[in-house]
Amino acid sequence: MIPLKDTAKSESFPIINWILILLNGFVFIIELRLGNNETEAFFLKYGLVPSQTNLTGANTYTFVTSMFLHGGWGHIISNMWMLYIFGDNVEDRMGSFRYLVFYLLCGIIASLTHFALYQDSAVPAMGASGAISGVMAAYMFLFPRSLILSFVPVFFLPLFLPIPAVIYIGLWFIVQFLSGTLHLMSSSITAGIAFWAHIGGFLGGLILYKMFVKKKRRKYKKHLLS
Repeated sequence: MIPLKDTAKSESFPIINWILILLNGFVFIIELRLGNNETEAFFLKYGLVPSQTNLTGANTYTFVTSMFLHGGWGHIISNMWMLYIFGDNVEDRMGSFRYLVFYLLCGIIASLTHFALYQDSAVPAMGASGAISGVMAAYMFLFPRSLILSFVPVFFLPLFLPIPAVIYIGLWFIVQFLSGTLHLMSSSITAGIAFWAHIGGFLGGLILYKMFVKKKRRKYKKHLLS
């Protein structure tokens, strides 16, 4: 299921969401200008390499920098598209600064989850999807009845279905969990996707989102005494 748009409308301009999208795009442009050897070195330096990372070491910055790296056009386009669809509404409910902190925390939790489960891995983990997973968790609970217009390819028939956010994101999480569990059980499978980073980011967002949502101001009616 490929999301095309949602029906939830934000009341404010999502400045932080756009900055995040542009920042990811800027870093990707830097990647494109590097040669093959330089790109590999860049990923090893700024990506999260569990086997070369120590929680008290000098390269702990990779828990943050890794979420701004992407491995190709498909990777960055899919991630930024998901952030574009779901991020603006979450920022609207949290406020720009709180949303930024929430996004970064979800990304760090995603990185820590991947690090904890794959400490022997020498493969750089990178991408914004862990942080975006946290944003999706917040969206699912803040806008459960919002409809996600989705492209669903069925054989040769393109279907466009409006799917409630709670169902769309809920099914997405189930797929991530089943895929991540399968990978942990099957050591012969080479991971191309950091499923447990997605799961960790989602659960982090689920736990944290209420702390970052702006409290609704109570409206008091003025009464005239006669």
